[in-house]
Amino acid sequence: MKKGIFVSLLLAATLVMSAGGAGQLWRTLSQSHYVTNWHYIPGKPPGFYQGTEPHGAVLRTFVNNIAYDAIQAKAGGYPEGAVIVKENYAPDGKKLGAITVMKKVKGYDPENGDWFWAKYAPDGKVLAEGKVAGCIACHSQAKTQDYVFSTPIR
Repeated sequence: MKKGIFVSLLLAATLVMSAGGAGQLWRTLSQSHYVTNWHYIPGKPPGFYQGTEPHGAVLRTFVNNIAYDAIQAKAGGYPEGAVIVKENYAPDGKKLGAITVMKKVKGYDPENGDWFWAKYAPDGKVLAEGKVAGCIACHSQAKTQDYVFSTPIR
């Protein structure tokens, strides 16, 4: 990852996420070119793989270096600045339906793992953000894995 992109991600990680925080997060994701510069999430096939509801029939999941390093180290939890991006596709794997994002922000929501949640339309329009009840209710089932289903962190 280029130094400038990494610095912008760290700066974005320090923002206090609130209403409007998803817009800044989208700009950071777009500027970092996550599809070409980030890692596929370990534990899932690189590229497209079969998904489950509510995310979609076909998925692609990317992680930034912070999340990737924590997964590789089996750190027990994700550190501040970890970002997980899931692209949610239609069953044919061709039509992108939504992009869902988890970002770890220290002190943001300690009761729910300090995750900031965002859901975007393919064009970046914010569909949901913040302490999204549906995301929290589902992902709390994976609380022992720091709210992430796809990849063991412990």
